[in-house]
Amino acid sequence: MTPTAPAAARSLRFDRLDALRAVAILWMAVFHFCFDLNHFRLIEKQNFYTDPFWTWQRTCIVSLFLFVAGLGQAVAWQQGQGWRRFWRRWAQVAGCALLVSAGSYVMFPNSFIYFGVLHGIAVMLVITRLTAGWGRWLWLLGLVAVLLPQLVQHAVFDTRGTNWVGLVTRKPVTEDYVPVLPWLGVMWWGMAAGQWALGRRPQWFGGGLPAPARPLAVLGRWSLSFYMVHQPVLIGLLTAWVALRRMM
Repeated sequence: MTPTAPAAARSLRFDRLDALRAVAILWMAVFHFCFDLNHFRLIEKQNFYTDPFWTWQRTCIVSLFLFVAGLGQAVAWQQGQGWRRFWRRWAQVAGCALLVSAGSYVMFPNSFIYFGVLHGIAVMLVITRLTAGWGRWLWLLGLVAVLLPQLVQHAVFDTRGTNWVGLVTRKPVTEDYVPVLPWLGVMWWGMAAGQWALGRRPQWFGGGLPAPARPLAVLGRWSLSFYMVHQPVLIGLLTAWVALRRMM
């Protein structure tokens, strides 16, 4: 069952939520820029796969990104978003995920992204939508989802066709890996937190932003577009810079 909402509320945007989404996407862009600098050997060699400084940053970035996605789903549910609109947005995310796979295959054919953050979001969006009416149970479900990969692993989940679940015994060789478990738990917590706040602290969403932070709200509304273009732009600029240096 889908909740109903006044027509005016269905198109309401929350600047604070959009700004928080922009913080996540900008942090991700900075991380990717550092990764690109390392790839082109423009900074001292860094290990983005094992160094805690970088691995913990990635964990925090993905956590924030998925938590905000859960908050967004709570808003959509509260505003009575229909399935048609949901599937239209879902198709955009899934389509961009396929483009990420194609682009990463060109650049990293041996470790291309086949189930990264957008692939994970596409699957998790459907699950959170179907479970949006479960209320406070989402907190417990989120905890189970986060803990389960620490308690249950099996080699059957180590293949490319099954490791998207997350119950792997070893991390696959890929540039980005965001399996359903444990990350669904973070999105469930975002959904639960959003539903709680909308019901008890709606001012947390509806308050305004100071003038310097308003551009963040604008960026947050175009986060998917920004995500898709920022790496091609950064890589293109760095490729041109490296070529220019060689010519000088």
